[in-house]
Amino acid sequence: MRQLILDKMPDKKGIVSVEGSDFKYLRQVLRVKSGDMINLRLLDGTLQNSTVAAVDDKSKKILLQICANTSSNASVGSGAQGTVTRGTVTRGVQAEEIQSEVASLSQEYILFQFIPKPQKFEQIVRQATECGVKTIVPVIGEYSEKSSLLALQGNKKDRLEKIIREARQQSGSPVETVVTEAMTLGEALGRYERDVAFVLYERQVDEGTSTAELLKTNPQAKKIGIACGCEGGISPNEIELLTKKGLFIPVHFSVNILRCETAALYGLAAVQVARS
Repeated sequence: MRQLILDKMPDKKGIVSVEGSDFKYLRQVLRVKSGDMINLRLLDGTLQNSTVAAVDDKSKKILLQICANTSSNASVGSGAQGTVTRGTVTRGVQAEEIQSEVASLSQEYILFQFIPKPQKFEQIVRQATECGVKTIVPVIGEYSEKSSLLALQGNKKDRLEKIIREARQQSGSPVETVVTEAMTLGEALGRYERDVAFVLYERQVDEGTSTAELLKTNPQAKKIGIACGCEGGISPNEIELLTKKGLFIPVHFSVNILRCETAALYGLAAVQVARS
C-alpha cells in the first residue's frame, strides 16, 4: 500500500481512526505497529504523512496521527546510536515521491473504453487507474453485449469505486480516477474535449506520422484521449465516426491481435511513453 485513501477528515487534533477492512489490511497484511508511518490521501486530495499512534487489536482499531513533517523518513529523536527514524509500511518509492514526479506532468488522460464483459472491464479500470487515467468513459458500442451493459447498472458503481480505491492505494496514484455513466459514442465525443486523441485499431492504417511525432508536435496538449474497442473490436461505422468527426488518429501496433484488456493497457503505455 503506497497510500491510504481516507473517506473522512482527521479530527481537530489530527487523529484518524481506521477500522473495518482498512484495519484488517494494515494490521494483518502490512502488520503495522506503533511508530510506523503511512501516507494518507485526504478528502481534498492532499497527501499527508501520519504516524501509527495506537493499535487496538481487541476493538480492531488503529489510530493515526497526522505529522507536521511530511518527510517519509522524518527523524523522531536522537539516542546513543544516533538519529532514530520512523519506519514506513511501504517499501521502495513512497506516494509523495510519486506525487512530485506526476505533478511535473500536466497531461490528463481520458480512456474511451467500448464496454467489454464485466470481468474484463474491471481489469481495465484497475489497470487504467494504476496508469493514472483521469476519466474512464464506458462507450456503448455496436459489438458490446447487452448483458455487459446491464452489468454496469445497480450496485456496480460501488464495486468500481472500490476497485479504483484499491488500485490507487497500491500504486500511489495522486489522480482521482472516475468512471462515468455508460453512453453512446456520439454522446462521449460531444461531452469530453480532447486536445489530441488516438483510437487503437487492429487493422493496418496508411503510413503517416507516428504517435510520438504527433505528441511532440502538440507539446501544449493537456487532454489526451485514447479509444479502445471491446471483444470484436470497433465497427467500421464507429471507426469512421471517430476518425472523421471525432478527429481521433487511428493507431495500429505491429503485434499480434490483443485482447481488449491487454490492448487498453498496451495503448496507454505506448502513448504515455511517447508523451514523456
